[in-house]
Amino acid sequence: MAEKKNTLFDRPGGYAMPTGATARQREAAADLANAGAANQIRLLGDQMDPHQPASLGTITPAYTLADPQTEVFVGDCRDILPALPEWANGKVDLIFADPPFNWDVPYDEWADGMPWVDYERFTYDWLDACISALAPTGSLWVNIPDDTAAEIVLHLKRRGLTMINWCVWHFRFGQHRTGSFIMSKVHALYFVMEPLERTWNPEGVLEPSDRAAVYGDARTQAKDEHKGLRVPMDVWYGKNWGRVQGNNKERRPQHHNQIPEVYLERVIRSCSNEGDIVLDPFLGSGTTCTIARELKRRSIGIEYGSANAKSAFERIQQGAVRVKYDEPTRESSTIFPERVTQPRRRRGTSDSKSS
Repeated sequence: MAEKKNTLFDRPGGYAMPTGATARQREAAADLANAGAANQIRLLGDQMDPHQPASLGTITPAYTLADPQTEVFVGDCRDILPALPEWANGKVDLIFADPPFNWDVPYDEWADGMPWVDYERFTYDWLDACISALAPTGSLWVNIPDDTAAEIVLHLKRRGLTMINWCVWHFRFGQHRTGSFIMSKVHALYFVMEPLERTWNPEGVLEPSDRAAVYGDARTQAKDEHKGLRVPMDVWYGKNWGRVQGNNKERRPQHHNQIPEVYLERVIRSCSNEGDIVLDPFLGSGTTCTIARELKRRSIGIEYGSANAKSAFERIQQGAVRVKYDEPTRESSTIFPERVTQPRRRRGTSDSKSS
C-alpha cells in the first residue's frame, strides 16, 4: 500500500529544520565538546604536541588587489591565521579548506608524506586555527577524501561546531585501479559556529528540479517563487563538475587537485554575502579567491609555497572562466532525459485499422 503524504505536518523546512537533523547535530556537538574538554575522546594525533605558532608580529601580504580587497599571504597557515590583520582576525565569514591529502603529491615546497600521526596532528592544528579566525555567524567547509573525513568530523564536533551537511562531490573521471572500486568522490564537510545564526542564502544556488527538468510537472511552475527550481542535493555532480583535467579551460598548469569553479560558486553564494570575508588556508591554484572576487567578496588566501602563490595570484588577476557575478549557474543535475508523455491506449485496441 502506498504511503500517504502527511498533510498535517507542521515543521518549517521539513524534517531537517529546525528540530530534526540539525537539532540532533547541535546536541551531538554539545555532547562531544563536553567529552573533548574532559579528555574522554582521544584520537591518534592527540599524542603529539600541538603546533606552536611562530611569533610573526605584523604580517604583510605578498600580493594584494583592491575592490574587493584581496590579500595573498605566503607561509604556513598555522602561523599566519593567528596573526591575521585586525580587519579579519576573528571576523572571517567563510573558510573553505582543501588541504594536502598526505598522498605524497609534489606540491611546491610542501612535504606531502608525513607519518600519519604527524599528519593528523597537523590537521587538528590548522582546523583549530581556522575556528579561531571565524566570525560567530561563520561557516567552515573542508574538502577531504575518505582517509581523514571521519577524524575531521569528530574533531570539529568535539570543538563544539555543528555539522549542517556532509556533502559529496562526485566526479565521473576517477583514476583507474583494479584492486578496489574506483574512487569517484571527495567529501565536502559543512560546519558552522552557530547553526541558528549562520549566513545561509539558498536562493543564490537554486537549480532546476527533477520534477521540472524530467517530468514536466506543472506543480513546479505553480509556485509563487523559484518556479521549477530547488536547493541542490548533498551529492554534487553534473556539467562542469568533473575533476579539472589538463584539457579543461579552467586548468592551471603545475597545480594538483584543482577544484571546479562551480563548486566554489555554490559554497560562496550560499554561505556568504557581498562584502563578506572569504578565506582559504591552502590557496593552491587560487580558485577560492578568484570566485570570491567575481562574487564581490573580500578574500584572503594563504599558500605555503611561493611559486604556487605567485601562480594563484596570476589566476586571481585574470578572473573566473565560467562563474559570473550576475549569472548564477543553474544547470540541471538530472540523470534522466526529459520524459515525453504518450497517450494511453485502451486495452485490446490496435494502432492499425482492421483490414
